[in-house]
Amino acid sequence: MARGEWLHNGRCSYKRTTLIVCSVNIIVALYVLRSLCTSLYIYSGDYRTVKYTPNQIRKMEEANQIRKASEPTELVKLVTRLKRNFVNEERAVELPQHLRQKLVHEILDRLRSLDSAANVTEQREAVESWREEKIKEVQELNRGEYLNSTILPEEARAVARALSSDWSDFSEEIGLWIPLQIINKEHDDKPEGEDEFEEEILPGTKLPPECHGELHTDYDGAAVRWGLTHHKESAYDCCMSCLDHAKRAKPGENKCNIWVYCPSETGCYSPDIYEHKNQECWLKYAETPKLNFKDTYPESYRDSHPNAPVIVPWVSGVMSV
Repeated sequence: MARGEWLHNGRCSYKRTTLIVCSVNIIVALYVLRSLCTSLYIYSGDYRTVKYTPNQIRKMEEANQIRKASEPTELVKLVTRLKRNFVNEERAVELPQHLRQKLVHEILDRLRSLDSAANVTEQREAVESWREEKIKEVQELNRGEYLNSTILPEEARAVARALSSDWSDFSEEIGLWIPLQIINKEHDDKPEGEDEFEEEILPGTKLPPECHGELHTDYDGAAVRWGLTHHKESAYDCCMSCLDHAKRAKPGENKCNIWVYCPSETGCYSPDIYEHKNQECWLKYAETPKLNFKDTYPESYRDSHPNAPVIVPWVSGVMSV
């Protein structure tokens, strides 16, 4: 009887213990679940629901007032006004296409008026003389003193800027590149009458006679060295590269006998699909070298190729190898 009571009491104690443990587990699980839900709510909730104390709000307002007071508002307004005026001025002096073409034709007419044997120095002087005359014409037009001008009064400002402060960009755009003349007065011991053609025009070492350099010239031929990936510091280096290629060519290979170089800092025009950059050096071969263009692009060619400049920007040479 005692044994049965003990078993009965043992079973009750076991059930009671199991029930307590399960209850505790359920309570812990609910607590963990509640904690997870609270965390998700905090991370995904709207931060605007955060409430600040009056003291915190007052400090934030004071900080905003200090920040606004320290802003250079007058300076910002001045810079904004200057930018707006600068943009308006840029738009106001933009050179229209028809006016650009008019100036280009006048430059061509001035060049055509020269003797056919005129060298590049004489061409430069002729263009500079035209530019000075045109600037003077525009100045007189602004004062109402020039009555026979081909330029309208409302175009005078754009022309004046193109021929003065923007002359370098304008001349480069139309292909009239004129590198600085190199003059060494301290060691001016050159024999009288010696040709100074290349030295006064092209930067770098003077081209030797065997290079047969020709300014504003583009020769045709089969490329033996692709200029897009072959750059040289000067026309002299390009010519030397052609001579070196001819010496190293294997039997049966085409030997370079034409070099074409781009001296213009803004690149050189070509009717192909590529963008030709400064210092490109093309090595070519042709059994009978043929000119592509010389001095200027014909007017008929520029009519069908609107992007072509007036002056041929390339420098070339045909050598006997």
